[in-house]
Amino acid sequence: MEKEQYDNVKKDLLSRFLVESKKDPETMNNQYLRDIILSFMVAGKDTTANTLSWFLYMLCKNTLIQEKIAQEVRKLCSRNDANVSEFVDSITDEALEEMHYLHATITETLRLYPAVPVDGRCAETDDTLPDGYRLKRGDGVYYIAYAMGRMQYIWGDDAEEFKPERWLKNGVFQPESPFKFVAFNAGPRTCLGKDFAYRQMKIVSAALLGFFRFRLSDESNNVTYRTMLTLHISGSLNVHAEPRTNLLKN
Repeated sequence: MEKEQYDNVKKDLLSRFLVESKKDPETMNNQYLRDIILSFMVAGKDTTANTLSWFLYMLCKNTLIQEKIAQEVRKLCSRNDANVSEFVDSITDEALEEMHYLHATITETLRLYPAVPVDGRCAETDDTLPDGYRLKRGDGVYYIAYAMGRMQYIWGDDAEEFKPERWLKNGVFQPESPFKFVAFNAGPRTCLGKDFAYRQMKIVSAALLGFFRFRLSDESNNVTYRTMLTLHISGSLNVHAEPRTNLLKN
């Protein structure tokens, strides 16, 4: 892998860490590799999977938004007669950058259904918050991202409405302050995997919506969350995936 002598050398995350560990074997030992891969699995797998589940749920509840994303994806990725492999190959970095409506919809999903609904910090020293509240060293401060995403005080009168357009200006995605949209934390503690998570979710979403329409198996089912570290859907999310026959060749 170090010499890149073979075309079939794996480019996955663990393989890259193994190559880097040769440069500093004392620090990057087996325990380090185990811990960092576990961190990636916990921080990246559950949070991304949960968000995609809520994303599909919201698309099933808002079919017009689902079709708008599908149109954007088809426009940017490939011809209408492309097969699955050709279509996925056409999801390039350039295409992903232009998927503003998809990006806005994923972000709106995270506003209402943040992957980590409750988070907190511990004061390392005595401090004073902007509103004048005094903290002593060791005090815990918690914020509830799930509730903040629904506060009219922060997001306006339509705070509880699923509205991707709130993130767009002239069709271009406009980010909010991370201290307002706290799904990825803010400041020095901003999630290191933010851009990777968006990229991963956009690729999966584009591939799925390019070939399928989704609807809930049971519209009367009350979908809600489980109280956990991450925001899991309680039970399961049963959906029907209907092929977009004009695109699907094989």
